[in-house]
This record gives sequence, C-alpha cells and structure tokens, in this order.
Amino acid sequence: MKNRKRALPIGTLLMFIASAALLLTSTIGSAQAALTYFSEVYNSQVELYNIGVTLMENGQPVAFRDYGNEADGNWEESGTVLLAHMLEEGERLQLGRAYPEALTVKNSGSIEEFVRVNIRKYWVQVKDGLEEKRQDLSPDLIKLELDNEEKWIEDPAAHTAERMVLYYTDPLGVGETAVPFSKTLTIDGGVAKFVTKKTVQEDGHTITRTTFDYNGLEFRLDVEANAVQTHNAEDAIISAWGRQVEVDLNDQALRLQ
Repeated sequence: MKNRKRALPIGTLLMFIASAALLLTSTIGSAQAALTYFSEVYNSQVELYNIGVTLMENGQPVAFRDYGNEADGNWEESGTVLLAHMLEEGERLQLGRAYPEALTVKNSGSIEEFVRVNIRKYWVQVKDGLEEKRQDLSPDLIKLELDNEEKWIEDPAAHTAERMVLYYTDPLGVGETAVPFSKTLTIDGGVAKFVTKKTVQEDGHTITRTTFDYNGLEFRLDVEANAVQTHNAEDAIISAWGRQVEVDLNDQALRLQ
C-alpha cells in the first residue's frame, strides 16, 4: 500500500484508527487479508501537535497513521497485511493449533498519548461476490488469547459476543511500544462438530448426507488502534471515544469509570 497524505483543517486533532481485517477460509485453504483505514476528528482548542499510532504484529509494524513532520494538518498512512506470515507457503491451517499472534500498539508520533484497541471477530458467507454476515455462527470459535490484562483493561460496557474494547492504562511516550494485548490465535477444533444431517431415499436405500456448517465460510478478525493526546486526556477521551475515564494526575494512569 502506498503512503497517502490528506489535509485536515488546522484546529482539529485527528483520532487515528488503523484497522486490519483478516479473511481466512474455513475450508482450511490459503489466507487472504485486507487493510482499511478510518478517521474521525476531535475538536480542540489546543495547538496542533504531531501524533501518530502504529499497529504492531509479532514485533513488526502492519499499519500506521501519523501526522507529518510539520504541524500543517497533513497525515500519512501506510500498511501491509495482517497475519501474512502465519502460514508457510503451501501450509494448511490446522484446527485447534495456537498460532503466535502478539498484537500491540506503538506511539509513532512526537507527543505522549493514550491508546485503546477495538477487536472484532465474526464469520461471513461470500457468494457470487456478495458478502453476508452470519449471525448464527459463534465468534467464540475464533480464539484470540489475551495477554497482559493488568495493563490492557477491557471495557465491560462495550463487550459483545463479537467485540471487545481494551484500554492501555499507561500513557505511551514518544517511540514507546505497549506490551502485547494478545498471545495466540486459534480456530477452535469445535468448528468440525457443527454439522447438518439430512436423510434421503435413493434407489430404495436410506442415505444420510452430512454438511459441515462452517465449510466454505470465512472468519474475520478486525483490529483497530486509536490514540488521543494526554493533554486534557479525560476531556479528549470523552469527546473522541464517548467514554468517561479517570486519569491519575500523579502517575497519569488511566482508569475506566
């Protein structure tokens, strides 16, 4: 993906979101991935500073969104695919196997910031180029093992079957990388237990046909990394993320209210 620049009005502070979406067929085939970006603005009276965030995977950057070197309202973005190296060439995905997947966030800007991540996992059916989300299939079979949960705290108010939101309790200094919020990714072997059986009569014989419910589907793992300034952090977070937090003025630790 090529770098892109886009102008923003002076006087706004961009809330950066890098989102990586993984598509992997449940037929245990090859992996594909797509990377998209979203952005929102947080209105502020403070001076426009350089701020940036990078999504890291197993020690390597997979996506970033930063302001440029000058505080001129421009930002830059770039990225590669998520889970691009999870499988070796020609390797088939093994159900029940825990693949290393250490995800975290790095401060790639030039001011201190607070960060959070949005994680979504779900199944889709793709037919004739059209995508349909399968609400009847369990996201729990897509297992992202969490890590460092004393540092990455989950927002219970935002929790659903397919979504979780994690906040990093410490501010990230310039160039600093947070400890990982995940360890491994596993597609539960229980996928193979979801079957539909249909009994039919053919040529005087009773035949039972079994169809795997997850066969031919794709699972999605979406990860979004967000960052806001630590200056007036409580106001910035409620404005940008709609969440009330408490920031300890002594150690600047973030707590959910």
